[in-house]
Formats: sequence, C-alpha cells, structure tokens
Amino acid sequence: MIIRHFLKWIDGACVAQRCAAASALAHAYLQSDLSSDDRRATEAALTLLLEDTSPKVRAALSESLSLSRDAPLSLVTALAGEQVEISGFMLARSPLLSDMDMIDRVAMGDEAAQRLIAMRPQVSLVLSAAIAEVASPTACVDLLRNSTAQIAPMSLRRMAERLGAEPSVREALLRHENLPADSRHMLAVRIGEALAGMQIVTATMGKGRAERVARDTCIKVSLDIADRSAPQDHAALVEHLRERGDLTTALIIRTVAYGKIDFFGAILVALSDQPRSRVGAILTDGRDNALAALFRSAGLADATHRPLITALHAWRQVVKGKLVAGPWEISRKMLSTDSRFSPANGDLEALLRSIHLDAARENARDYAVAMLAA
Repeated sequence: MIIRHFLKWIDGACVAQRCAAASALAHAYLQSDLSSDDRRATEAALTLLLEDTSPKVRAALSESLSLSRDAPLSLVTALAGEQVEISGFMLARSPLLSDMDMIDRVAMGDEAAQRLIAMRPQVSLVLSAAIAEVASPTACVDLLRNSTAQIAPMSLRRMAERLGAEPSVREALLRHENLPADSRHMLAVRIGEALAGMQIVTATMGKGRAERVARDTCIKVSLDIADRSAPQDHAALVEHLRERGDLTTALIIRTVAYGKIDFFGAILVALSDQPRSRVGAILTDGRDNALAALFRSAGLADATHRPLITALHAWRQVVKGKLVAGPWEISRKMLSTDSRFSPANGDLEALLRSIHLDAARENARDYAVAMLAA
C-alpha cells in the first residue's frame, strides 16, 4: 500500500524531492525488516526509478545502493552502465560488480570510469591486466598508486612498453617496488635517450659526447638495477639487455669490477649455456684455466680474461675476510694487468682506467658526505 502511494506521489514531485525519496526508499530496502511482499514491491519501485528523467535521481539511487552487498544485482549492473556521474558510485565501490562488469567499462575507453575502477579498494590481477592493456595513462597512474591493487609483473611490463614515454606513468612505474628489473632498465634507458636528444644538451655538450654520457649512464643504471634486483630476476634482465644489444664488454667488465658477481654469473649462464650450478661453482672456487674456459665459452675476448680473473681472485679474498677492498682497489688491480682489447673491441686499458676513475670519484664523494655527517 505504501509503495503504491509512493508511485502515485513521485510523478508530481520535484527533482529534489525525488532524489530524497530515492535515497529513503533504498535505505528502507537495505536496512528495514520488510516482509517478502514489501521487499518485492520496494524492489519494483526502485527499478522504476531507473527510468527517472533526471540523472540526479538515478545518481542518488546509485550512491545509496553502492556500498551494500544486499542491493538488487539487476539495479547495480544497470546503474553501473550509466554515464559516469551516475555509475561512478558503483564503479568506485560496489562489492557486487564482477571483474567482467568492470573490464567492460574499462574497454569502453571512458577515462573517468577507468580512473574510478583503478582506485577501487580491491583490484584483482585480471582487472589490473585489463587496465594495463587499454586504460588511459592517468588511470594507469591511479592503479600504480593504489597500494591495495594486485598487479602482476606482466601487467607492469605492459604499462612500461605501452606508456613508458609518458612521464607520469614512467615515474609511477619506477616508484613501484614490484617493477621487473628488465622494465626498470627499459624506462631508465628511455630517460637517458630523451636527455641525450634534448637540444640544450647537444648544444652544450655536443652530440657525440651526449651520446657517450648517455651510454655510460645506462651501464651504471643497469648495475644499480641488478644490485637492487632479486637473483631470480637476473636472468630476465640479462635477456632484456642482450635483446637490446646492451650486454656489452664494457658492462661486463664494470659488473665484475664492482663486485656484482651474482649478476656476472647470470650473464655467463646466458652467454655460455652452462648450468647455473656449474657457473656458480667455477666462479666461487674454479682455477684460472677453468675460469678462462668458461669465459671463452661465453664469447668473452681473450684480452678480458686476465683482468676478470684478477678481479675474481680479489673478490674471493674480500668474501673470506682476508682483504678489505672495494671497486677502487679492485679496478686498480685489474688495470695493473696491462691487458688490451683487440682493435675490434676497443681499448681495454682506457675502459679500466675510466672505471677506476669513476670509483675514485665515488670514494671521494662518500668521504666528503661522511665528513659532513660527522
């Protein structure tokens, strides 16, 4: 009876009255102890409100029903398909919407809807994958900043591939602790390439020097990423570097000079096709001839063998506590071997000297910082 009177009354009510009535009716449905007949009648009245000519009324209904698990599913899905001013309440927080419901909305390309979905309290791996694949850059940033969202490594990679040129997305990806090492490197390279290509940089430094600085920086960034990556991620990073052509002799020499032996092992596994256990055993305890054979199977130039072996012996002593040394001391030992690259591979002595000078500058900088902190 009450619902019948409500339906007669609402036709003549103004928008504000209809909005208040929609909210009151929704709360009665969700919170009152209604008989089955009254519940059915109330649901029918709520359904009729979906046809109200004013979007404000439908928005009031959406807001009132959006947080409840007891809301009629037919109303929830209908309201979720509306324009974002109405659907936003449902998209942002309804617990009744399925991943498929929201994936459909993401695929429609409405940025406002995508952003609301990306910021939901619960975002599944499947939904994150859909956002990573088709959503706007802004929605992807919202997803990356959502601490409760579940995002698979492959989705992070996809965002890096698709939107890595967008500064906001790139920054959010680099801040994400689960970004795979290979994607982190790709983004770092893009930053370096962008800087090297800036007109003001090339005008100041010259194109050749800018490109050389970018390459050197890329090598240092690669080592930093490897250092911060879990050992199980090294293989993917090595493969990424190899595909890009960045797995250079300069990178390998610097890797060993700086004591990144686990990463060096991953490089040798990839280049030599030797089992990880065998490579690890040779690097840990292998004699010089075994090390040289391993390097040769990995395609490393003979001229690099002696400096690499010298560095490995020194790092073994450091691990055993018999030597106190860092990259500056180790690179000096490597430089003292006085080996040379073949002409095709460049000048080994110049490379080792460059690494040694970099380490010296880092030592001086660290010492200055320590003095300031004292």
